[in-house]
Amino acid sequence: MALNFVQSFLLLLLVFAFITAVASDPDITSDFITPAYFSSVINGTFFTFTGFRNLPDPINGTLMVTKASLVEFPALDGQSVSMAVLKFPPGGINPPHTHPRATELLFAVSGTLEVAFADTKNVLYTKQLQTGDMFVFPKGLVHYQYNRNHKNPAIAISAFGSANAGTVSVPNSVFGTGIDDEILAKAFKTDVATIQKIKSGIASP
Repeated sequence: MALNFVQSFLLLLLVFAFITAVASDPDITSDFITPAYFSSVINGTFFTFTGFRNLPDPINGTLMVTKASLVEFPALDGQSVSMAVLKFPPGGINPPHTHPRATELLFAVSGTLEVAFADTKNVLYTKQLQTGDMFVFPKGLVHYQYNRNHKNPAIAISAFGSANAGTVSVPNSVFGTGIDDEILAKAFKTDVATIQKIKSGIASP
């Protein structure tokens, strides 16, 4: 039986003990951290995130990611957790990337997803997830998610072992940051023209 969005969140909460165990954020010596700029009275509103209430749908076939990290949800500071909702259009991809400060635990809410990561020995681990499956991406390793279904969308929820997991896009960091064309051509054993063609399709950060 397919799980609805609320049930998905409840299930993901059960694995937060795991997320905390592998967290990389420093321990704090208080119950929570209040931002210096925060002048309002601390109540339940401070600890509430409402950004997942009305999630936008993908536009023009592009992956839509809605985050609840330290930037969007200041109450997470020092708590070593964050989350994101990923809405994949048919055929949508979350390109190869890394999270340098956190392990990621992904839960497939609806649809199917191909997921994979490569370890430090250049071994690729792949799996086709069904609705209700979970997959863990070890901290710092290159990984991706892909909705191979070109007719139906897919939704996933990711939990991270850091309030600020960070994201490093492999295509953007390699081809969109100004690394010299000749260096990239030698590294990828190709010619400069090919590198320039790839760069023309990469948005600068």
